[in-house]
Amino acid sequence: MELNLSPKFAQKIFEGEGGTYYSWSSTEYELLKEAKVGGGRLVLQPRGFAFPHYADSNKIGYVLQGSGGVVGMVYPKASQEVVLGLKAGDIIPVSSGVVSWWYNDGDSELVVVFLGETSKAYVPGEFNYFLLAGTLGILGGFSTEFNSRAYNLNTEEELNLAQRQTGVLIIKLAEGQKMPQPNKNNTDKMVYNIDAASPDFHVQNAGNLASLTEKKFPFIGEVGLSAILVKLEGNAMSSPTYAADSSVQVIYVAKGSGRIQVVGINGASVLDTELKAGHLCVVPRFFVASAIADAEGMEYLSMITTAQPLFGEFTGQTSVWGALSPQVIQASLNLTPEFEQVFRAKIKKSTILVPPQD
Repeated sequence: MELNLSPKFAQKIFEGEGGTYYSWSSTEYELLKEAKVGGGRLVLQPRGFAFPHYADSNKIGYVLQGSGGVVGMVYPKASQEVVLGLKAGDIIPVSSGVVSWWYNDGDSELVVVFLGETSKAYVPGEFNYFLLAGTLGILGGFSTEFNSRAYNLNTEEELNLAQRQTGVLIIKLAEGQKMPQPNKNNTDKMVYNIDAASPDFHVQNAGNLASLTEKKFPFIGEVGLSAILVKLEGNAMSSPTYAADSSVQVIYVAKGSGRIQVVGINGASVLDTELKAGHLCVVPRFFVASAIADAEGMEYLSMITTAQPLFGEFTGQTSVWGALSPQVIQASLNLTPEFEQVFRAKIKKSTILVPPQD
C-alpha cells in the first residue's frame, strides 16, 4: 500500500471572538487514519473560554505560546474539578472521557497543540468532542422532559438551562468575570514544562533533545503516550532513528523550518520534503526518519504512541552499526577490514544531534 507522508497544515474548524480551533483532517491526510493518530490546535484570545467537553481519544497538549493559561479537569466520579495553570513549554496529558475546559487569563494569545492516538475514536485519525454546553452541547440533545426529570427542574427552569447559552465552542468572557484560579500543587503534579527541563542530549552547535516518558513524569502514563522535544540550531541535523517498539511518531513543527527524509519498507525513500512551522508529519511504525534544520534553526515536538518508547539509533554510543561485529559489517556492506575500522571509528565519534558541516 502506498502511503502519502507529505506534511500538512491544520484546517480551521471554528473561529469566534474568543478564539479559534484547528484540526488535521483524516480525509485530507489519510495517513492519520491508517496510523490511528490525530492532531488539533487551540488558539484562545485573552478572556477566551473553551466550553467544558470530553473527547474519545487520549492526547497530550503542548503549550506553544502564552503564560496565563488555565485548564479545569473533572475525572469520572470526582467530586470537584482540578484547576491547573499553563504557560509556554508545558505539556499536559488529557485522557479520553475526562471533562476539561480551557481559559486564557493572560494578555496575549494562548496557543496549545494537541497530539494523540485515535485507536478508539469514532472517526479514526481525528479527535471527536462531546460538548457539555453551547448550541452543540448535550443538554440541547435531550428533550425538555428528560432534562427536567434528570435535574429536577420545571419547564421554565429547563429552558433557561438548556437554551440560554448561544455560543458554539469558544466564547469571550466579559471583562471582570471571575474564573477559578490554578492550584500550584496540582499543577506541579499534572503539568510538565519540557522547555525548562534538562535535555537528555546537548551537542554544541547542534542543539538539544529532551524526552518526556512515564519514568520522568508518571502522570503521562494515564494517556499511554510520550514526547520528545528537539531544538536544532541552524543547519544542524537530527540523525536517523526508528521506533523499535512498533509505535508511531507524530511530529509538529513549532518553530523554524528544515527538511525531513523518511525511509520505509525495502529501503524506499517515502518522504523527502520541506518542513515549516505549523506542519504535522506522521512517521509510520518502524520507518527511519532524519531531519536537517534550515539556517534559522528548527524546533519540533514528536508525540510517540507509547509511554515508554524504545528507539533504534544508527549513530552515537548506542548505534546499531557500532554494536554489530566487524565481520558482520564487512560482509553486509562489502567493506575491506581497513574501511570498516574507519567507519567504526567515525560511528563512535558521532552523536544523535549533528552540528553543521564546516
